[in-house]
Amino acid sequence: MRRSGEAGSATVAALSFVGVLLLVATALATVLCAAVAHRRAQSTADLAALSGAVADGSAPAGAGSGCAEAARVAAANRARMTSCSRDGPDLQVEVAVEVAGVPFVQEVRAHARAGPA
Repeated sequence: MRRSGEAGSATVAALSFVGVLLLVATALATVLCAAVAHRRAQSTADLAALSGAVADGSAPAGAGSGCAEAARVAAANRARMTSCSRDGPDLQVEVAVEVAGVPFVQEVRAHARAGPA
């Protein structure tokens, strides 16, 4: 029986295909992880801004309880409030959320604004 010089070439091609497939899957998982973290950051910023605006609306004028409430809500959602400011009747909030498992990205940030309708 003669053996061909191409024996095992399908194995090399299959291993190469599996390697490329794993690389693409890892890249996709990384992007999805960052996208989920950004969505979580945006939801937290929205909730913190709304909570702060409600707290400011129910507190005496100048009490400044809106930013304290926004910080509490952000911390309860495993986020860090990086800024909070008043812009007229509106409360502007920025939060940061840590991203796990994504190289070169430690955190994502999101902004939100809330005030009277």
